Amino acid sequence: MSHTIAAIATANGVGSIAIVRLSGENALNIALSIARKEKLLPRYATLSPLYTQSGELIDEAILIYFQGTKSFTGEEVIEFQCHGGFIVAQRILRAVLEYDVRLAEPGEFSKRAFLNGRLDLTQAEAIASLIEAKSDDAARILARQMKGELREYVENIRDALLEILAYSEVVIDYAEEDLPQDVVDQILAKLQAITQNISKTLESSRRRAGLMQGYRVAIIGKPNVGKSSLLNTLLDYERAIVSDIAGTTRDTIEEQVRIGTHLIRLVDTAGIRKSSDEIERIGIERSIAAIEGADVVIALFDASRNIDEEDQAILELINRYKEEKPFIIVLNKSDLPRQFEIDTLAAYSPIHLSCKQESRELVDALSSLMDHDNNSEEMMLISERQISATSEALRSIEESYEPLESEELEIFSFHINQAIRAMASLTRPYELDEMFDKMFGQFCLGK
Repeated sequence: MSHTIAAIATANGVGSIAIVRLSGENALNIALSIARKEKLLPRYATLSPLYTQSGELIDEAILIYFQGTKSFTGEEVIEFQCHGGFIVAQRILRAVLEYDVRLAEPGEFSKRAFLNGRLDLTQAEAIASLIEAKSDDAARILARQMKGELREYVENIRDALLEILAYSEVVIDYAEEDLPQDVVDQILAKLQAITQNISKTLESSRRRAGLMQGYRVAIIGKPNVGKSSLLNTLLDYERAIVSDIAGTTRDTIEEQVRIGTHLIRLVDTAGIRKSSDEIERIGIERSIAAIEGADVVIALFDASRNIDEEDQAILELINRYKEEKPFIIVLNKSDLPRQFEIDTLAAYSPIHLSCKQESRELVDALSSLMDHDNNSEEMMLISERQISATSEALRSIEESYEPLESEELEIFSFHINQAIRAMASLTRPYELDEMFDKMFGQFCLGK
């Protein structure tokens, strides 16, 4: 990391302010040269003209100097806060690059912060996710993780597992020492508490994955029931083609829309029915795949027509997947005389509306469903990497029970070691010395 790096830290486009960030051992000297100043006070905003090496004025900007011990990257950092737009920030960046400065690679500022011990992996992931947060709840969770909430959770589990490993290793290697008689029982009790803790976190994280990625809401129904009209109403513009001809939608259409405090992905699917049309048949298969990949499913029925075989096919799908995900049942065309048998869907408390006129009740139902059980105070893993590593740790812990019960402690210790390494991959590498510290500190061995 010997090179000083630079990049524009704000998004492209016209705005009042743009930021150019500089990080590395030469950052301060370069800033002093460009601003033609002798010194900059750390953490003070200094207004100054900026010049190219040839003496051409670039802009009058604010410079902020962050010393290495207190900067984001752990290196000398300078931020140039200049007038926004397409040109000024680019000119400052070009002027900086004239001083043997390299253009930063994507994510390199955060990478340097991690390598310099200013961030752990959970904080780095939280920063990246916060930028693309899809809901207020997600933003609150990520803000806390940036402050180290998940790191503390992982450290507590690591410490508990290290203590268990220390117990096990002491029994193996120091059996002649004065040790508690109920060591195995103590290990088992601690292990069960950790298992319950991790299992709860994994279940909660999988259940609420839509908080981070954006809830995926699939709209299903037979052809010509009003799915595209509903999509257009929710989006407030005509994204999908609306026609009286059955089978108009041949593929899935996906769009984003904000519902309450959540950004959701709406998926309009092809009508589900038996078809000899190969293209339409593929569309129907994709519709079923959309249901399987959805967090919430809106099942749309035509209230002005009697139930037919195609409606029955939708009901079969609801019964097939109702234990896996929530369904919102909507009876469309409520402005027309009702023919649909309401008792068939009474258990689902169907919503009655006309897609072309009003969708407020459906919007409220979606918002309530996504807000339900989204306790932002509950611990949550925010990425597939974190879920995978934690699942691996849980698997290793579960595999350790059998050798513990048979007192095959070498094999037991192996599984606990694997669990510690899996949890450590969330934040920082696991060092064997940590286990030794626990051993000799806990039991006062080697006296």
